[in-house]
Amino acid sequence: MPIQIDKLTAVHSLQKVIDHTDYNRIRLALQRIKQPIRVTLEDMRCLDVIIDDDCWLCVDTCMNDRPVMAWVSFKTSGRSGLNESVACELRIYHIQGGLVMGKVLENIGKEIEKRLGAL
Repeated sequence: MPIQIDKLTAVHSLQKVIDHTDYNRIRLALQRIKQPIRVTLEDMRCLDVIIDDDCWLCVDTCMNDRPVMAWVSFKTSGRSGLNESVACELRIYHIQGGLVMGKVLENIGKEIEKRLGAL
């Protein structure tokens, strides 16, 4: 079932750029692992990320999976190589969400790398 992110109201929305290594690693995981992929962020208490083709949704598991932030609207058309970063929209649903976004992305990369290494 796709994540119904468009029904939620964001506190703030920003245009961001995802580094090509992070984006490509997650796309590879989406091809090899059953979707949606749910990643528990070991270094971040009560935060999980639910990943599907269209959305990377960070949720607060201590608050019944309340959305914290979501990366959506990945701009991959016109991308001429795997070494190019990908622009997207970051929607923040929690007032403190912006404070942890970098650490969340870093931890997603680590956890996905572990899963891919285990295949």
